[in-house]
Amino acid sequence: MTRFFRTSALLIGMLFLLGCANKWSIETEQDADIVAASHAAADALIKQLQGKVEPNRPFLAASFVDINDLEQTTSFGRIVSQQLVTQFSNKGFVVVEMLLRKNIYIRQKGGEFLLSRAVREISKTHDAGAVIVGTYAVGARSVYITAKVIDTIDNAVLGAFDYRLPKGPDTHYLLNRSSS
Repeated sequence: MTRFFRTSALLIGMLFLLGCANKWSIETEQDADIVAASHAAADALIKQLQGKVEPNRPFLAASFVDINDLEQTTSFGRIVSQQLVTQFSNKGFVVVEMLLRKNIYIRQKGGEFLLSRAVREISKTHDAGAVIVGTYAVGARSVYITAKVIDTIDNAVLGAFDYRLPKGPDTHYLLNRSSS
């Protein structure tokens, strides 16, 4: 009978430890308020743009893309871009939306980022002075985002803002390419 109690106690202890280990291994980050973070990024960019842009010229906006593949985006990249556009619009800027298409974002050439020919053509059509672009990098527990406003004529960065979001369940889902 003593052997039975020792074996039972040992099994219960092992199950308890396995349950704790499982809890620790599946514990995830909590999502941040993605909307509030995007609006704060837009506000920071708008503040940097004072005196650098003509107020009557529209902006273009592109979906934010994965830093590892500038021709790919996810639901995350599209919604973050949309949320920045919302704040720019709410602050009185005219924004012409462009959904990401192949080669419309920016291309890397010789270590420099250049606006694609399609962006230049669209900016001429709409008399746009600047484009809102962004990249994101996915880490183990966070997503790192860089938002920029780039002059459409000379590719000068007029404003830039970096921020980080914890990779909670909603963010993780939005980053999943199969949900895109």
